[in-house]
Amino acid sequence: MKAKKYTKETITSIGTIGRKFPDFKIGDTIVIAQKIKEGDKERIQMFEGDVIAMKNNGISSTFTVRKIGANAVPVERIFPYYSPRIDSIKFVRSGKIRRSKLYYMRKRIGKAARVEEKVLGREQKMKQESPAI
Repeated sequence: MKAKKYTKETITSIGTIGRKFPDFKIGDTIVIAQKIKEGDKERIQMFEGDVIAMKNNGISSTFTVRKIGANAVPVERIFPYYSPRIDSIKFVRSGKIRRSKLYYMRKRIGKAARVEEKVLGREQKMKQESPAI
């Protein structure tokens, strides 16, 4: 297989399989179940946090998740979207944001480091649940 026969767009899309993850965006709180291999054993570890950045670039798409760990120590992880190590992603809640990257959250501490939850009204929920025709 020679790379000269492919364009840059087709090279970045090679290997992208349809992942059955819920739709999430910046500011949302999600739980990622990741496979961890320790010696000859394999287990699943959960990582819950806010999505602060997403990079959409074909097979090399990534998203950054930030959580506040024990003793108020912040932990950030960058997950490849098409990684076989990611077992599942669970959507927890939607966030109310106005920016595409939430890097400013790194400077905040305490309650200011939280993303405000987006609260939907009854009409908005009905509109979201029913498909547009």
